[in-house]
Amino acid sequence: MEVITKSNHQVTIRPFEVLDFDGVQQLNLEEGWSNLVGRGEETKEAWLKSNIKFVVTDEANVIGYVRGFTDTQISIYLCELLIKKEFRGLGIATVLLQYVHSLYPKTRMELLATKSSRAYYEKSGYRSFYGFRKTLDE
Repeated sequence: MEVITKSNHQVTIRPFEVLDFDGVQQLNLEEGWSNLVGRGEETKEAWLKSNIKFVVTDEANVIGYVRGFTDTQISIYLCELLIKKEFRGLGIATVLLQYVHSLYPKTRMELLATKSSRAYYEKSGYRSFYGFRKTLDE
């Protein structure tokens, strides 16, 4: 899907391919998401097993992505949404979220936000809810 950003820049939203993984990991590294980078093989396996996985490209470069799961009827759970810093504020994340939700229109979309992304989601009409997180080792 071709998208024209607010700055008239053309980007493409398309399904994730294995060859995109290095670009995804580069974005994770730039964002400081060291857990995903440090667990490279597990992160790759998670991408392969996810049923929601799209990248945003600017020519051949991955400049954003979304990864998650859905049961197709009730819930979409987004694990990660990331747009390269220099492409933020151009409407790419909004279009990407709308695109994913349009594939499963009966569902509600649930996601986690960081301190820096919370304002974006609230401005976009998402409701805050309370959740918890724990790994097996904690």
